[in-house]
Amino acid sequence: MDFIAQNIIDYAEGYSQAESSVLKELNRETNAKVLQPRMLSGHLQGRVLSMFSKMISPKNILEIGTYTGYSAICLAEGLAANGQLYTIDINEELAEMANSYFKKAGFDTKITHLVGDALEIIPTLDQQWDLVFIDADKANYCNYFDATIDRLNKGGFIIADNVLWSGKVLEKIKSGDKDTAALVEFNDKVHNDNRVENLLLPIRDGLMILRKL
Repeated sequence: MDFIAQNIIDYAEGYSQAESSVLKELNRETNAKVLQPRMLSGHLQGRVLSMFSKMISPKNILEIGTYTGYSAICLAEGLAANGQLYTIDINEELAEMANSYFKKAGFDTKITHLVGDALEIIPTLDQQWDLVFIDADKANYCNYFDATIDRLNKGGFIIADNVLWSGKVLEKIKSGDKDTAALVEFNDKVHNDNRVENLLLPIRDGLMILRKL
């Protein structure tokens, strides 16, 4: 993920809004207690997600991939007054931790945390989406896009994380590397879909920004 020199990242973070005390605590606990803490969005990407959400002021947000809840809190910061965020994760072991931080951040009534297979849960949700954040298993990125694009409002956004995959998308795909192959397929798919306009930002591990036309 380290595409930019650390001193530049430090400078960018230093001149970005600081993490809230709750996000700092969640960041520390995730790094201390949870496997693969690099999956956390972190300070700079979290502020990017928060800013996008505040710019859109979405009524309904869908997040696919909760992890410990950091990105959900950041996205919830921009919700409209009557807005709601639905976040889905298949790992029930982290649900208690995520929900505790949603409450600490004051978003426990704004965030609905669902545990299970996102591709099974999404069709049961009776919402039109203003913003969708995809940050789950890479093999299903194309399926998550297909499951949400028709219920994304015109002018709505999909943000997909990890689309640079530590630079592996630039390399020859190794036999059996299904995640890299899936991300290359996703990037090609959305880049050539005339229902959206797209922008790939080299922030952290790559954010694909899609706006529905």
